[in-house]
Amino acid sequence: MSSFDVVIIGSGPGGYVSAIRCAQLGFKTAIIEKYSTLGGTCLNVGCIPSKALLASSHHYSEIAHFAEHGIEVSGEVKVNLEKMIARKQAVVDQTSGGVKFLMDKNKITVLEGLGSFVDATHVAVAKADGTSETIEAKNIIIATGSKPSSLPFIKIDKERIITSTEALKLKEVPKHLVIIGGGVIGIELGQVYLRLGAQVSVVEFMDRIIPGMDASLSKELTKILKKQGMKFYVSHKVKSVERKGSTVTVQAENAKGETITLEGDYSLVSVGRRPYTDGLNADKAGVKITERGMVEVNDHLQTNIPNIYAIGDVVRGAMLAHKAEEEGTMVAEILAGQKPHIDYNLIPGVVYTWPEVAAVGQTEEQLKVSGVEFKSGSFPFKALGRARAGGDLDGFVKILADKKTDEVLGVHMIGARCADLIAEAVTAMEFKASAEDISRMSHAHPTFAEAIKEAALAATDNRALHV
Repeated sequence: MSSFDVVIIGSGPGGYVSAIRCAQLGFKTAIIEKYSTLGGTCLNVGCIPSKALLASSHHYSEIAHFAEHGIEVSGEVKVNLEKMIARKQAVVDQTSGGVKFLMDKNKITVLEGLGSFVDATHVAVAKADGTSETIEAKNIIIATGSKPSSLPFIKIDKERIITSTEALKLKEVPKHLVIIGGGVIGIELGQVYLRLGAQVSVVEFMDRIIPGMDASLSKELTKILKKQGMKFYVSHKVKSVERKGSTVTVQAENAKGETITLEGDYSLVSVGRRPYTDGLNADKAGVKITERGMVEVNDHLQTNIPNIYAIGDVVRGAMLAHKAEEEGTMVAEILAGQKPHIDYNLIPGVVYTWPEVAAVGQTEEQLKVSGVEFKSGSFPFKALGRARAGGDLDGFVKILADKKTDEVLGVHMIGARCADLIAEAVTAMEFKASAEDISRMSHAHPTFAEAIKEAALAATDNRALHV
């Protein structure tokens, strides 16, 4: 029987990064993955493929603005969805190959099969050919991730009533895509197909889309996407989703109790994700799983069994790849006797629509609930030279700072390149910067980042320079 210092179950961003960090710290490490490709949801059916399709569809939608840039395109410009999806797959395959390379480079043993607990120090690996192997581990890290959730009355047939996984490999552009759930995943994939010519309707139970983010971002993104042609039905509770042939009928009830009916040829069920521990046999190791299916952990991500840890989507907190990576690194360093920490307040969230949406820290709503006195400074992208030069005028940056100390408590932005710009806000907040600190840093001109400096000036005695 092979024996290891650390065995990791799951090779998503949490699992594979944890494996690399364990190997760097001198542990004999193995990683178990049930699929034939490494990288988990994020790499195979999540972050990476969706960004590839968002990039392709963005290129296509930009053609509408070519003429104003003096670029004249003659002849018909067509979408070849098959080619677009093939490119997406090539990006995925390349990235997955990159993870395999990193496993080999760091001398990590990769075992393909379903990992399940035999007891607290042994894991069985059930392989595709029906054989099984048991390995021994001093420490085990559960990194089994999450799967798309559904609603109890919806039958997902993966053909017309689909999840995000199927939405990444459709054979045709939908005529009318009805999306159930206005969270990040639904909105991103909705914009892909909107750009490619589909009619897109979004039904959301809460009173706004991207409900986890600051309300001002929801409002701005709604306004922009409406302008692009997306339709929204917020504060609507879905009652039924039925398929007949190639038609999917979605019925939803609004706040007044009135029923609306939407007919489409595809319906994307995007109502969040659930922790995935199916087949793990956690009970055999004595590991506690909550009613919501999450693995229960303490502040060190340790389960109730001292040598077993859990990270990523399968534990509490935001289901984000970079959060899982931080946790994977943290557990590896704890096992090595170090004292790492994660500030969960400083894990940024991003929506990769165009314009991009990004945020870190507290929202206005959260600060009001907790009774913290704060001041706010905003700056619109349309007042930036770089935004005008490129034609990306939508959006703003908003900085929330403590009224007394001026410490930055939250940064919320929507606009071009915000996914990258948010890193400046994370850096500033990691070092407990005040709004005035940011306002005194020189920002290159003309850049989108200047909006951050101007918002900081606006939060410091309302002294933005360019509005």
